Amino acid sequence: MNKPEKPSQIDVAGPQPRHKTVQVKVGNVAVGGGAPIVVQSMTNTDTADVAGTVEQVAALARAGSELVRITVDRDEAAAAVPHIRDGLRKRGVTVPLVGDFHYIGHKLLADHPACAEALDKYRINPGNVGFKDKRDKQFTDIVEFAIKYGKPVRIGANWGSLDQELLTHLMEENATLPNPRDARAVMREAMVQSALSSAERAEDIGLPKNRIILSAKVSAVQDLIAVYQDLASRSDYAIHLGLTEAGMGSKGIVASSAALGILLQQGIGDTIRISLTPEPGGDRTREVQVAQELLQTMGFRTFVPLVAACPGCGRTTSTTFQELARSIQDFIRDEMPAWKTRYPGVEALNVAVMGCIVNGPGESKHADIGISLPGTGEAPSAPVFVDGKKFRTLRGPTIAADFKALVIDYIDQRYGSGAKVPEVTAAE
Repeated sequence: MNKPEKPSQIDVAGPQPRHKTVQVKVGNVAVGGGAPIVVQSMTNTDTADVAGTVEQVAALARAGSELVRITVDRDEAAAAVPHIRDGLRKRGVTVPLVGDFHYIGHKLLADHPACAEALDKYRINPGNVGFKDKRDKQFTDIVEFAIKYGKPVRIGANWGSLDQELLTHLMEENATLPNPRDARAVMREAMVQSALSSAERAEDIGLPKNRIILSAKVSAVQDLIAVYQDLASRSDYAIHLGLTEAGMGSKGIVASSAALGILLQQGIGDTIRISLTPEPGGDRTREVQVAQELLQTMGFRTFVPLVAACPGCGRTTSTTFQELARSIQDFIRDEMPAWKTRYPGVEALNVAVMGCIVNGPGESKHADIGISLPGTGEAPSAPVFVDGKKFRTLRGPTIAADFKALVIDYIDQRYGSGAKVPEVTAAE
């Protein structure tokens, strides 16, 4: 009888090496060239409303958006841009501002030089920068303004506003092939060609490659993956990722995470946006939080301490662990803007809040600090673990408040000016 072969070692696959792209500076933020993947977002205020836009940009920046795009669609909006920048600077907010131009960007930049100077980047769509014989001139005008003011440009092709002349040409060409591709494949090719040819034209005009970022956004997950894989294989421009019109709530989060997660794992993408439709009256900063959580859970960056919590089942006696997990997570996120300077490195903290004895102690030991709350039929006590060792046992009606106090104390001792980890004594 032959001896069974020893099982081969299974390699845990990590992210593929980052796609090599040229680095672009947007204000004080580096995009591409191996720099950390940048989180960005966009306001939904009327840009002509200076106070409202300043408020929302500041909120997005506090939430962690490293670039913020604002709509510049008419004279009133363009005139407001320098006042928005000044209002933000008075608040100490230095997040780079990106101007989103469509149709008349060339005219707005010409008529409002203060706007052209105040913005840190221009975003143009090759599908609607101009039409027929005006397209090349108007595109050239915007690029020349970018050259004049030393600004980078994102050339963003979009499924919903694709260059129809290019698409028609490619469709007609495809129809003559012995084995024509399906219409969606031709549309994807049109997206890639639109972005690449526009970038090449911008370089011909005089805009250097290190001031060009490309994007090619669609709303279908598989199409988005295919488009960006093709775009990355055919160029070394810095790349912005985003699933356009992702939708509302869990649908938008799942769709964006599925598409962007695959691309990021393949090393594609230098900056991302999660384009969520807010709930009526909802918080615009939610899209920033989702983008950060995607990058952090995939291991690309760290933004806030992670709170691991079990989902709950028939073994858990109450919602105490759920309420505690939410309380700590919300508390940490709210405090992070201040903690960034007070507690350097705190974003790498891991906290566990578990609901019963099955996985509670083990999961808590894996965390920096964790608690295993009592479940059905368990003694009304909650062991707390610090750095893998039992630290204390909490009892009574104040377990939640006591653990929260221990977390705060741990953060202060480990990441504060003293930088001393709490001493693990004999467990009670």
